[in-house]
Amino acid sequence: MEDVLKIGGKEFHSRFILGSGKFDLDLINAAVKNAGAEIITLALRRVNSFTGNILEHIPKGVTLLPNTSGARNAEEAVKIAKLAREAGCGEFIKIEVIHDSKYLLPDNYETAKACELLAKEGFTPMPYMYPDLYAARDMKNAGAAAIMPLAAPIGSNKGLSTRDFIRILIEEIDLPIIVDAGIGRPSQACEAMEMGAAAVMANTAIATAGNIVQMAEAFKNAINAGRGAYLAGMGRVLDKASASSPLTGFING
Repeated sequence: MEDVLKIGGKEFHSRFILGSGKFDLDLINAAVKNAGAEIITLALRRVNSFTGNILEHIPKGVTLLPNTSGARNAEEAVKIAKLAREAGCGEFIKIEVIHDSKYLLPDNYETAKACELLAKEGFTPMPYMYPDLYAARDMKNAGAAAIMPLAAPIGSNKGLSTRDFIRILIEEIDLPIIVDAGIGRPSQACEAMEMGAAAVMANTAIATAGNIVQMAEAFKNAINAGRGAYLAGMGRVLDKASASSPLTGFING
């Protein structure tokens, strides 16, 4: 059967999502053409500051995922989401509620509240959250279409600092788990996919690379490899050596 990513009634063939941390046309082109992105995150405040209409530069067929960047509580997140929908960005919404300016960690409590409010308004909520099982369950019950735990602080490129907690979400939450924020290398994206993540979101790792196009391609290949390994079933791990060839039946001589 064809391996597709299903979110909110939509199907996607790519499991790479472009984040909105650093945003320009070269990055958008590389993400779509070289990384195969079918979802692009969009911060409403960057739409307003971008020269011209940024929506005109998003290729047809790409799903916009506006986020509520700048929201400090659930009420502000709802207002931003409604503005994004009025601007023509559709029903998908990445909920991002942050009021800590030092570490930029998401507020799980306010995020769950926003998730419930937006689901009732007909949105397809995809909450960005600190990987906590109880919070993830609350968000699922509130109407989340996917859960987006951070791997490391936003823009840090530190990789899977929260891997053990993300693994718990993958095992316990029956929703797509999209690893978001902090992924810095293709190998880290591959590891996330090998764990069973549904997709990986990245931005800074590609935007700050020496060659954006080449790095976008590397992320695509790594994500596809990790997904393939997960579907194949990872090989066993032993504490001691085990011969890969039989130790009997040798030719005497």
